[in-house]
Amino acid sequence: MTEQEKRQATLDEETAANEAVSESGANETAQADGGTAEPAGAETEAAEGESTLARQLEEQRKLADENYQRYLRAQADFDNFRRRSRQEKEEFAKYASAKLIEQLLPVVDNFERALAAAKDSQDYEALLKGVDMIYRQLDQALAQEGLERIESVGQPFNPEIHQAIMRVESEEHEEGTVLEELQKGYKLKDKVIRPAMVKVSG
Repeated sequence: MTEQEKRQATLDEETAANEAVSESGANETAQADGGTAEPAGAETEAAEGESTLARQLEEQRKLADENYQRYLRAQADFDNFRRRSRQEKEEFAKYASAKLIEQLLPVVDNFERALAAAKDSQDYEALLKGVDMIYRQLDQALAQEGLERIESVGQPFNPEIHQAIMRVESEEHEEGTVLEELQKGYKLKDKVIRPAMVKVSG
């Protein structure tokens, strides 16, 4: 090999070595660039996730606040309803007898008139008629409120509406028949408010 050919071969080897070094550097640079790109993408995703989570938390906070406000309003409405109901109940109990009292006032008026007339007159028959009229007026007022007399005489004894005071032998009546009413019994609508005191055949 000539001297010129040796120099050419050496030059070719150096060129190849330089190209190999350049290619290796390029690969390392590419790898380095790729390695730094991945963390940047992860940070972006994390930031987006935090933003979404914060938005969701804010929405839930607003929803919870709205629900709490609705609860407070419902509680206030219920308290007002309970207070009104209590007031209405107290007022009803206080004035429950107002209607009956209103119906009895004319009876009281007539009693006063009858007593005044009795002082100035000796007509006892007229007084008796006046008292009878007042009694009928009172009876009618009570009947309008649902008061009803319990029919007893001649009826079979019923412990739910009768109270036996005495028992007597009777050949004319079956055993357990009410013979005499010693005190009237009354029902208010369907409820017995006072049983009749009766004498029963034994």
